[in-house]
Order: sequence, then C-alpha cells, then structure tokens
Amino acid sequence: MRRIVCDVERCLGCKSCQIACAVAHSASKDLPIAIDEAPRPAYRVMVEYVGQMSVPLQCRHCEDAPCVRVCPTHALEKVGPEGIVVRYPEKCIGCLWCVLVCPFGAVRMREMDKSILKWDLCIERLESGKVPACVEACPTKALRFESVEEISKDKRLSAIQEFLLGREEPKAVEATAESR
Repeated sequence: MRRIVCDVERCLGCKSCQIACAVAHSASKDLPIAIDEAPRPAYRVMVEYVGQMSVPLQCRHCEDAPCVRVCPTHALEKVGPEGIVVRYPEKCIGCLWCVLVCPFGAVRMREMDKSILKWDLCIERLESGKVPACVEACPTKALRFESVEEISKDKRLSAIQEFLLGREEPKAVEATAESR
C-alpha cells in the first residue's frame, strides 16, 4: 500500500500539484489544450494555508472510509488491493453527505455538474507505472509517494537523527562505538 507523504517544511504553496492534478484529469492531458476544455478540468488536491505554512491535502483513502459508508447511491466504493476510494459520478445525486463526513475535508462538490471531486491516486498513471501527477509536479519534492514500510522507516530514521542531534554530547556515542 502506498500513500502520499507531505513534508510541509518544503511546500512552497505554489499549487503546481493542483495544476498537474487538473491536467491529469483533463481529456487532453495537455495544459495548453486543457485550459480551453469544457468542462474545465478540476483539481482533486487542495493547497490550504495555515499561518506561514501551506499544506496540500488529498483524500486519505481511509481504511474504514466514512464517505463510502454514508453514500446512499454507492457513488463511492473501495476497490483493489490498495483500498482506493473511487467515485462513480454518474451515481452521485449531490446529497453532499460524503463532503460532510470526510474528516479531512478532502471531498468537495463540483458546482457545474453537482458531482463530487476527490483525489483518486491518479489510478490511470499508477497502472502505467507512473507516480501521481501531483508528486511528479512538485518542484521541491515536498510530496512523495511511498509505501507504508518506507514511511515507517523514514520516521524511524528521523526520530533517531533528532534524538542524536538533540543530545548534549553526540561525540560520546561515536567514542563508545570506536572503543569497541
């Protein structure tokens, strides 16, 4: 299982991820052409600003997804080994229940056709061996697409590094290792 990881300290809030997302979900898959498409392509990644920080938010594809449970028409469904929450816009009746129950605010209504929008991991791109468009487009590599194992390893290494750098005498660790 792979998920998006965001290093908020690297995020510039440039919205390159949003643009890439919209283009990846356009008919043409080409920015200059997509601008004139009707309906205009819509992004599924939302960059939000909190103080001096910017954070790209996407659907987290929850294990026990409240949006899937609450949908009266089954317009949302968990599929595949990755447990991706997919949407079926033709089944959506615009009740907004999924928007109301999403704990991350990652589901929104597309006003022009009253269908829901949510991040789908760029399923077509994954099937062709590519990473999600938002990850590929991020100029600072603030977004990464990693397995749960990679995420866990990164956290362990970060915690160890923080612990070692936070110690008053980091040389003592080296001296102990050399004396063995």
